[in-house]
Amino acid sequence: MQTFRDFFDMGGYAAFVWPSFAACAVLMIALVVSSVLRQRRMRARLDEVEKLVRHAEGDEAA
Repeated sequence: MQTFRDFFDMGGYAAFVWPSFAACAVLMIALVVSSVLRQRRMRARLDEVEKLVRHAEGDEAA
């Protein structure tokens, strides 16, 4: 059990190491969420533009 305690203590630097890991994890999760939301918005815009193009092409054929 002492080895786990030593590991989590990080040689006395745990107060610096673990918050750094937590901050990095939060930022990485935020990046993934932001990317997914942006991709959804871009997909919706692309669908709107494609619909407008199809509608415009239909008007030209008539």
